[in-house]
This record gives sequence, structure tokens and C-alpha cells, in this order.
Amino acid sequence: MTHWKTLLRDAITDPAELLKMLDLPADHLAEMRQAEQLFTMRVPRNFIARIQKGNPRDPLLLQVLPLGLETLDVADFVEDPLGEQAANPIPGLLHKYHGRVLLVTNGHCAVQCRYCFRRHFEYQDQNPGQKGWQRAFDYIAKDSSIHEVILSGGDPLTLTDQSLKGLLAHVNALPQLKTIRFHSRIPIVLPERIDADFIALFKETTLNKVMVIHCNHPQELDRSVLKALQALKEIGFTLLNQSVLLKGINDTLPIQLTLQHTLFDYGVLPYYLHVLDRTKGVAHFEVSESAAKTLHKAMRHHLPGYLVPKLARETAGEPAKTLLNE
Repeated sequence: MTHWKTLLRDAITDPAELLKMLDLPADHLAEMRQAEQLFTMRVPRNFIARIQKGNPRDPLLLQVLPLGLETLDVADFVEDPLGEQAANPIPGLLHKYHGRVLLVTNGHCAVQCRYCFRRHFEYQDQNPGQKGWQRAFDYIAKDSSIHEVILSGGDPLTLTDQSLKGLLAHVNALPQLKTIRFHSRIPIVLPERIDADFIALFKETTLNKVMVIHCNHPQELDRSVLKALQALKEIGFTLLNQSVLLKGINDTLPIQLTLQHTLFDYGVLPYYLHVLDRTKGVAHFEVSESAAKTLHKAMRHHLPGYLVPKLARETAGEPAKTLLNE
């Protein structure tokens, strides 16, 4: 099997190459390149294999292909919609909610989702290095109310096993910490990352282990993803899914019903269905809040309660996410 690092390096980063692979015309390539200058493109080949050739409206393609629409200035779409700069007491650490902190482990992702709410995040200012991580864990140690550490990014699973081992050692060393949580798209877009070495790294920890994956559409799920998720479940990870409601991609009842049922077949329970964070460059993905509520109500009528994700919006400065339809 090809090593995950090789697959990551081999990801497609040129819109023209992606269009050629999918038998699509390059009519708007100049606009795509303008958008790519604002936010780079990266798509693993495994993920591309799940995209329907010749279909410019494929729901997976629309999530990863740069479009000229990203260059438009739209009112109320800003660079830091969640106010993360104000919740950033030291580099690499966000403390927005009671009882838990989020570590921005890096700025690297296996796939560059075009709707990303951190597409303008200043990752170069958030890379603390080894001494900086010690400072972050000193901050945690001084606050006995913190019981959970969330590893995010970028994508924390693009870190090497050695780096993850170091972070895990820090977490294990603080008795107040009960849970380590990952927010990662990698089990979906680069499932080969969940290899024997990764499993061995987390097999023995006594911490509660949570993996919040990010899957938006049932077409993203295949046998390689199932294998990775089963491996995580076998060593005690609780598997949850959060997704973003995206116009023309997953904003219909049949797609949402199929997604929730398929995820459950894969051993994953729903967590959040987010309305779009109003980040500069992503306005074309927005589904109105009223339409989102209507869809969510229909989901509640068709699904058992344990398969209904919480419809939520994150608002800068609020002590928790805002739940809609409640």
C-alpha cells in the first residue's frame, strides 16, 4: 500500500489538471486561477476517484474546485466571522468555550475545502514550536476547569506520528484532562492515514478518544473510508460527524437522509449540521437560515432522533453554538 505521506504529496493542486482528469472543459480556467491565488487548491487522488467524470455539478467537485465567485466581495462576509482572534490568548490555542480548549496544530489540510471558514486564518502566527506547545499546556494546567483538548488546524492528522506522540504525551501528563478530540477531514479524504502506526499510537491511552469527521455528502463514503473508521472504532474512538449545509451540494432532504443513514452504517453518529460561516469568498455556498430550518424540520420527521444532527450556527463572542429550530 502506498504510504499516506506519498499520497498527500501526490494530491492535485492545479485546476487545469483536475478538469482534464474529470473530462471537463477549461472554459473558466482564468477565473479559477484567480480564485486559486486567494486560496490554494489541493485534492487527493482517492477523493477525485469518487467524482463523476463529465459532471460539472458533481457535489464533490463543487467542494474543491476554485471558482471565480470566490473573488467577489459580498456584504457581511468577512475574514474572521467567528472572532477567533479575540479568543486566542497564546499562539496555537483557542479558548472559546467552557471546559475545553482547541489547539490549532498546523495550517495543513489534505483537501482545501472551498467553503473553509479558516481560509484567511494567519497560520504563520499560530505555529508555536515545541516551546510554544509547552506554553499552551502550561496555560491548560493552570485552569482546572479545562477537561478536554481538541486538536484542529488545518487538519491535525497531517501531523507526523512523532508530532502526535509528543502532543499525546502532554495531554496524558495532565490528570485534569479526560478527553482528547480530533476534528479531521482526513478519514474521509485520505483514509490511508489511519494506518497501523496511527492505531498503535492511540491504542493504549486511557483518555476518552473522540474523532469528529467531516463528511458532507454520501458520495464521499466508500470502502476505504469504512476500513479507516472501523479501525478507529476498534480502539475505542467515539465517531461523530459534522457537516456544513452547502447550496447545490447537500441541501435536499433525500441527500441528508441518505447521508445520515450511510454514516450510521459506517459506525458514525451525527453531531452538527452547520449553517455556513460567513467567510469572505464563500457566499455562493450559503443556504438561507429559513431554508435550513425547513430542511432540518423535515429531517426530524423522517429520522429517528439519534440520527438527526443539531442544526447550528457559530456566532463570534457567544459562549456556545446557537442551536436553530429549538
